[in-house]
Amino acid sequence: QVQLVESGGGLVQAGGSLRLSCAASGYTFSKYGMGWFRQAPGKEREFVAAISWTGGTTNYADSVKGRFTISRDNAKRTVNLQMNSLKPEDTAVYYCARNLLMYRADTPRSADYGSWGQGTQVTVSS
Repeated sequence: QVQLVESGGGLVQAGGSLRLSCAASGYTFSKYGMGWFRQAPGKEREFVAAISWTGGTTNYADSVKGRFTISRDNAKRTVNLQMNSLKPEDTAVYYCARNLLMYRADTPRSADYGSWGQGTQVTVSS
């Protein structure tokens, strides 16, 4: 079955960096687009970034553009989120997700994703 396991979260000061990783198993990784979402306490889950199955196209939320970079390594079956210039408002649980359909590009809609990891906490102190 599909398994997604996030790692790399933690506590960092504002302006710092973190790199999240998501290890995928149980399916043909290279055929599916992947996304990162986040959910802060008391807020709805929101889109952060997505990447197509080849890694050729990416999509970012306006709030993270220029600061976050999504990438994938199909040989290692991982998708990463490099987060720079972190702000306190980036504090949230970050989730990795797999697109419902094969060969669909970097959609930002959470309804387009069918498998989710357990999440990793990112806390940015001011």
